[in-house]
Amino acid sequence: MTKYNPLLLGAIELHCHSDPSIFPRLQTDWELIDDIKAAGMAGVVLKSHESLTSDRATLIRAKEPGLHVYGGLVCNYFTGGLSPSSVDVAIRLGAKIIWMPTLSSHQHMGDFAKKKTRFFASERPLIQPEQGLTIWDDQQNILPEVHQILQLIGEADIILATGHLSVAEVVALVDAAQDHGVTKILVQHADLGIAAIPLDIQIQLAQKGVMIEKCYLATGADFNDLSAAQMADSINQIGAESCVMVTDYGQEHNISPVQALSKFVDEMLANGISETAITQMIVANPRKLLNL
Repeated sequence: MTKYNPLLLGAIELHCHSDPSIFPRLQTDWELIDDIKAAGMAGVVLKSHESLTSDRATLIRAKEPGLHVYGGLVCNYFTGGLSPSSVDVAIRLGAKIIWMPTLSSHQHMGDFAKKKTRFFASERPLIQPEQGLTIWDDQQNILPEVHQILQLIGEADIILATGHLSVAEVVALVDAAQDHGVTKILVQHADLGIAAIPLDIQIQLAQKGVMIEKCYLATGADFNDLSAAQMADSINQIGAESCVMVTDYGQEHNISPVQALSKFVDEMLANGISETAITQMIVANPRKLLNL
């Protein structure tokens, strides 16, 4: 039986992947849920680059009413793009989080997608317009449909996640979202090489009330963007009250998301992050974002 760090008790993982998916995943939703229960965690957010996940989460909660299992929608081409209609329906179906474009973003398609990687591998290329999605026009005016999406998120009081946008887009999006009354903003895997955000900008965003994802994947062999010690230092500089620890795991070649989160906790403890700070980042802050 797998042993998990006891600090996972009551934790909620806000960023991981499971089957069904068009990409190779280690676990089904139900296998992931078994791990969540075994670790004594309180719940998980299911993320899919290619499909709505709030409907899957609703079915899981029907069988596991004691768990906080939620989903949402990533605004990729496959799900309607930057479509207020798609976002509106997702919210009506219980979405707790709307992610800006990931695989369909201009930032992702112009950089990461051209690299040789086993991430997002499929038997044939995905069908997407070559230019990729951005949140603004050529004059960097945020698109009307993005404003409408932000309005919907603000009215529903759910989470806006920044996806794989460029640094400049993230900064502009945060300001626009707050203008629309969005109070729960999550800057995704801020240290990950897909669209890394400089630490000084992470600090500035946190000072605006934004949550910063500290993502275990960034320290692993797939990316090696920073060491565990550097990750811990970034948390200290930003402040645990403005960070959430996530894994972004679920890939077939990696350990399971719950194992990864346990190892992440172990490594942060070994690098001087206190138990209180870790509990803040994996229990209290996720609950705050999810309105629990």
